[in-house]
Amino acid sequence: MKAFSYERAHSPAQAAAAVARKPGAKFLAGGTNLLDLMKLQIETPPHLVDVNGAGMDKIAPTPDGGLRIGAVVRNADLATDARVRRDYGVLSRALVAGASGQLRNMATTAGNLLQRTRCPYFYDTNMPCNKRVPGSGCSAIGGFSRQHAIVGTSDACIATHPSDMAVALRALDANVETTRGDGQRRVIPIADFHRLPGDTPQIETVLQPGELITAVTLPPPVGGRHFYRKVRDRASFAFALVSVAAIVQRDGTGRIALGGVAHKPWRVEAAEADLPRGAKAVTGGLLAGARTTPQNAFKVSLAERAIAAVLQEARS
Repeated sequence: MKAFSYERAHSPAQAAAAVARKPGAKFLAGGTNLLDLMKLQIETPPHLVDVNGAGMDKIAPTPDGGLRIGAVVRNADLATDARVRRDYGVLSRALVAGASGQLRNMATTAGNLLQRTRCPYFYDTNMPCNKRVPGSGCSAIGGFSRQHAIVGTSDACIATHPSDMAVALRALDANVETTRGDGQRRVIPIADFHRLPGDTPQIETVLQPGELITAVTLPPPVGGRHFYRKVRDRASFAFALVSVAAIVQRDGTGRIALGGVAHKPWRVEAAEADLPRGAKAVTGGLLAGARTTPQNAFKVSLAERAIAAVLQEARS
């Protein structure tokens, strides 16, 4: 690691102001992704601001009947919360599928949303990567691309977003609450939070420099049956080739979001009208315009089969 300074913040406003004062500074919570990147010198923040003591570790009901999840609530605590298990089962299932128990004990709500791609070329500092060094090129295009994106890609990047939790939050229509160094607050719909790569794949979210995630809010429960199906190369501690977060109502309607196929959690609301018609119809809408490589073209049929399995289970 390169040398860095460190401080502890005792409130969200203090943390945001501390990061805003020092260009390149980063927030630190569980550190399950950031510290690995610092060891590889992919991330080299000169200053870390620890937010674990900033009072963002609670899960509380909202006035409208939803839930407010603090930014540093651990994934293990969120997955096992009785309210989440009862009313937001897709989220609990996604968290359990996301990582080992040890990682869930450390990883946080905000950190899960902000984790960076697991593209091997991003992690290999000897290879060109526009996400790591803007303008250097994308080694995955024309390289090994089995795990890479098939929708929402660009000529600059075909990486996928690795989060399971974020896919479930997209299906739930969650919101992200933030605060800035100047004290301003805002609420960002999860649909708008992550960016597609375009010409600037290094800019992964709509957060401004020094803007701190303080909480994620869930709307009132929508009912239905909740599913999270993750297809991966091995049964544990592996990132999704394709994942499906689905909420299916009694009449066959519902919501569906995909992971492992795009630079962000992938949901096309217009395609959900085809859910009663079956997996083939809804997959066609979700993955319309897919740009595949010979190595990852299988993801189209894999997504259809995963959706079919979810719909069959929903009908049983």
